[in-house]
Amino acid sequence: MKNIVEMNHITKTFPGIIANDDVTISLREGEILALLGENGAGKSTLMSMLFGMYQPDSGEIMLHGNKVEIKDPKDATDHRIGMVHQHFKLVHNFTVTQNIVLGVETVQGVVVKMDKAREEIIALSQKYNLNVDPDAKIEDISVGMQQRVEILKLLYRQNEVLIFDEPTAVLTPQEIDELLEIMIQLQNEGKSIIFITHKLNEIKKIADRVSVLRKGVMVGTHHVADLTIDEMSELMVGRKIDLNIHKKPAELGETVLDVEGLTVASNHGNSHAVKGINFKVQQGEIVSIAGVEGNGQRELIHALAGMMPTVSGTINLLGNDVSHKSIRYRNTHGMSHIPEDRHRDGLVLDYRLDDNLVLKKYFEKEFNEKGFIKFNKVNQYGDYLIEKFDIRSSEGIKTKVRSMSGGNQQKAILAREIDLGQDLLMAVQPTRGLDVGAISTIHHLIVEQRDQGKAVLLVSYELSEIMNLSDRILVIHDGELVGEFKPEEITQQELGLYMAGAKRGVVSE
Repeated sequence: MKNIVEMNHITKTFPGIIANDDVTISLREGEILALLGENGAGKSTLMSMLFGMYQPDSGEIMLHGNKVEIKDPKDATDHRIGMVHQHFKLVHNFTVTQNIVLGVETVQGVVVKMDKAREEIIALSQKYNLNVDPDAKIEDISVGMQQRVEILKLLYRQNEVLIFDEPTAVLTPQEIDELLEIMIQLQNEGKSIIFITHKLNEIKKIADRVSVLRKGVMVGTHHVADLTIDEMSELMVGRKIDLNIHKKPAELGETVLDVEGLTVASNHGNSHAVKGINFKVQQGEIVSIAGVEGNGQRELIHALAGMMPTVSGTINLLGNDVSHKSIRYRNTHGMSHIPEDRHRDGLVLDYRLDDNLVLKKYFEKEFNEKGFIKFNKVNQYGDYLIEKFDIRSSEGIKTKVRSMSGGNQQKAILAREIDLGQDLLMAVQPTRGLDVGAISTIHHLIVEQRDQGKAVLLVSYELSEIMNLSDRILVIHDGELVGEFKPEEITQQELGLYMAGAKRGVVSE
């Protein structure tokens, strides 16, 4: 089997960091090659050079045995290379069709010919069971559907080399299975695929070979069939990782969060996103909300955190009705919140790391005197959290958060929220898009909070995470709680039936 892509001795540096250090990698025709590595290992940087978004400092790129220079993404498209980015590159107020043809429009005179493009998009959507509405606006469709639009962009451009950067990080279990089937279908049609992922079970399912990057250095390429999941995780992080979650039996204390009759409006349409739900979370337990994305989880958490108003019902935090209190009031009276979207709601990306770490404390006496921030105290606090939570960055507290890897951005949020010392920790998708090493660390921190007597409310679309971390599982469907279980009482398959609305049970109040 001959190579379609070769990247030889590629080096790329940024201020304070070597992202890729003399990396050599090859992709064979018609194979799925997994590219594995921790957050910040240099995977996305390497593939961004293949797609023309960055230029290597040294090294060469070969396509079909010929040396090429890929100066920009248009060059890459001309070479029939396409990339689905981890953070989608879509124009939110454009339709699906407009996004797909953007940059490769068919023009007659000064008029863009959309009808023929729309027909092609419908045909491709049907062929690959993508079920995308060509006339829908991006802002009105789910994250999973947006990813399908990105895949249609590749298919419409007739790309031969397809790069998927963390494609399952934002998908539900059902959507992940569908995507993996699409990738196998594309491979069967002769496409060559590079699959960047942290999810070792997905590599075992569909990849032929796996290339492993560690701290910017290529540590080897192996046939997937020759490796176990434990061996892959050890290659990735350079040490053995205990993927099991160790929890002692729950020791329940007082009720920390008591939600009664909570109704929250929807951002889309007239129906309510959350419909009169009741539940409690006590000290010393992890309660998980399980459900297919888009069934009211986001609105529920936003209402609990004070980020959107309630229609009716009460939110009691430590016996205190906070239903109409400000976000800051909740943060200073018992609530910590790890948000789903770390970029939009968790961090100020162009602030320094220490500024982000003190965001919820800068107004306290320790850091503030007569309206002036004590920067030396902020610096000391930043250094303390960086060391305590092993947050890695190129310039320590001075690092712009935007330049940090996703795993270290997430660790920064956890450090800030956990160090608040509040009684309730709300964690939404805390490990989305992270590698096994970072996931293991974050799971340990969450269980540690529970064992210290905190109440933890977890929202996750990873069923394995819910089954392993939870003491109790609440299932949400169409804005209602339709079941309550202990993880040992239910299988993932049966849980999926409740999540899909095929079964309903009783939820204690």
